[in-house]
Amino acid sequence: MSVSIGAAGICLLSPSTLMMTPSVGYTSAAVLTAFAVYRFIQGTRVTRYQRNLKRLPRFEMSSRQIPCYRQHLYLGQGFRWGQHHTQRLKDTMAPAFAKYTRPSRINAWFREFERRIEHTRLGFLAELTSKDHPLNPVRPYPAVGGNPAIHAVELNEKEVLLAMSERVGHTLCMGTTRVGKSRLAEILIEQDIRRNEGPVIVFDPKSDPGLLTRMYMAAKRTGRTDDFYMFHLGFPEISARYNAIGNFSRITEIAGRISGQLSSEGNSAAFKEFAWRFINIVARALVSLGMRPDYNNILRYVTDIEPLFNQYLDWWLPMNGDEGWMEDINAMTADAERQYRSNPRMAKHANPRTEALRKYVEQMQVSDPILHGLLSALRYDKTYFDKLVASLLPLLEKLTTGRIGKLLAPDYFDVDDDRPIFDWTQIIRKRGIVYIGLDAMTDTEISSAVGNSMFSDLVSVCGSIYKHGFEHGMLEGKANVMPKVCLHADEFNELMGDEFLPMVNKSGGSGMQITAYTQSRGDIEARLGNTAKARQVEGNFNNLIMLRVKEKETAELLTNQLPEVEIAQIMTVSGASDSSDTESSVDFTSNTQDRISMLRVPMLEPGHITSLPKGQAFCLLDGGQLWKVRFPLPVEDDEDMPENLQALTREMDKNYHTAENWWA
Repeated sequence: MSVSIGAAGICLLSPSTLMMTPSVGYTSAAVLTAFAVYRFIQGTRVTRYQRNLKRLPRFEMSSRQIPCYRQHLYLGQGFRWGQHHTQRLKDTMAPAFAKYTRPSRINAWFREFERRIEHTRLGFLAELTSKDHPLNPVRPYPAVGGNPAIHAVELNEKEVLLAMSERVGHTLCMGTTRVGKSRLAEILIEQDIRRNEGPVIVFDPKSDPGLLTRMYMAAKRTGRTDDFYMFHLGFPEISARYNAIGNFSRITEIAGRISGQLSSEGNSAAFKEFAWRFINIVARALVSLGMRPDYNNILRYVTDIEPLFNQYLDWWLPMNGDEGWMEDINAMTADAERQYRSNPRMAKHANPRTEALRKYVEQMQVSDPILHGLLSALRYDKTYFDKLVASLLPLLEKLTTGRIGKLLAPDYFDVDDDRPIFDWTQIIRKRGIVYIGLDAMTDTEISSAVGNSMFSDLVSVCGSIYKHGFEHGMLEGKANVMPKVCLHADEFNELMGDEFLPMVNKSGGSGMQITAYTQSRGDIEARLGNTAKARQVEGNFNNLIMLRVKEKETAELLTNQLPEVEIAQIMTVSGASDSSDTESSVDFTSNTQDRISMLRVPMLEPGHITSLPKGQAFCLLDGGQLWKVRFPLPVEDDEDMPENLQALTREMDKNYHTAENWWA
């Protein structure tokens, strides 16, 4: 470039020196200047490429700046990975190029200097040299870890987009703790709220205050605060209320949602089946009496079935009893009272009338299945029955104790309680925005039980939508309308059970778009307790976003789906040989060769996944297309939240400590 500029200057100022006419000199000066500019651009690209191998340019974006498209979902900035990127990444690992990838000696010296003087009177110098500012020539490298060269192998970044038509195939995001999963979730949730094509439901077991704040702000910016619901087990006093078993398509779902939390391993399977049957008996009786099932009344009647038996017969006998049944019951009750007084040990029930009702119904030989179920439950010995439901009662007591009990079993007729009550059908119809904080760090078992019940309820609603449409039963409702339900499940392995399999496998037909976030494949397998089921879940996610992971097996979920590519390998061969011919003037010969051979290697290796910097990922989208993407760093929005949510997030911050500001 310098030679071209110098020659252009001579041609322009003194063309006669080069024996040129002025016109030829000016033309030559223009050509040489253009060539110098071309070489300057090339040199700039090389310099930028080398600089990026150590430090990528800062990439930040506020919530308002996040793009939002109707037909595509924005993931971040990146490029489609190809064979030449694998070639470049292999080249950076050669020892001869270590100076381009390792920190410079000057930078290392200043970091050592800062450590030495940080507790001395010269500590202010350490603060100056350690500031991450463009004007600081020795500023430290970003504390994102990993290998920045993985993304630096391509200079031309562009927006990485996922077609909305592919979202119904569901998306799985994997990454170890604190590498950017929450930031990715915020980017995707922001777009789903702004797009307003359906409800946005977010399950957050660990209760991240930043995620709650950004969800509310997104709802506020789009004018949808009336559609925002916050359900939080840790703060029931300001949380919306939800009855996990109050809405169902089939009555057997109630027993499945509750007993699904019980262990089914070994001998526990038989007790789980008994618990399912007993809950089903109670639920059927409650529904027949016109009562909405909830955890409180299920616990009440599981503990003592006698009052429910009496209530059911008081409702059933006037419609099905023989003429004069009331007199017969009164007479039999009087006999039972006399018997109980004369020999208290013969008392089988707390109320003599229960004994009279039981005997009367047994004489009728009725065929009512609900009544038969109540009779069979009533015949169990109390000690034997307590053993059968020993695992069920502690679970129900945990779900109904204290303020959480009123949260999960709301009183629909309490006009003094202004906390909203929601259900999934209502949320889907009004395109609501729901944040569900399960407070898993306080009580893992309750958070898992509630989240699992919500999943089961949502599966049921999806099945109803698939069959009838979400406006089924409404005046002039259309049966064929399918909503786009955007479900984001952080740490979804803590929430999932057997009911998650049909959700991820079949719910796409009802408009469900699941984005699940977890740390490793082992988390899914540990939760389900079955390798085959874990692989079944993984196989139903068409899109895969892989951040940094620590397990080779997890990284292989991505790398095993990629083809092998050919890269060039340069080999230097040198040799020398002497001559045994005494009459020859040649004593020895030498040769040096550079051989280029083609080598087949995997497009990506598990080691590349485990060395990703924070905030970066590989994405397998659109049927196997591999993209390298990095997510924008957040810029705080200066907007106000309601006072009650501010107090809530302050309390959440006290109990939720993370490396959320890793980019700083």
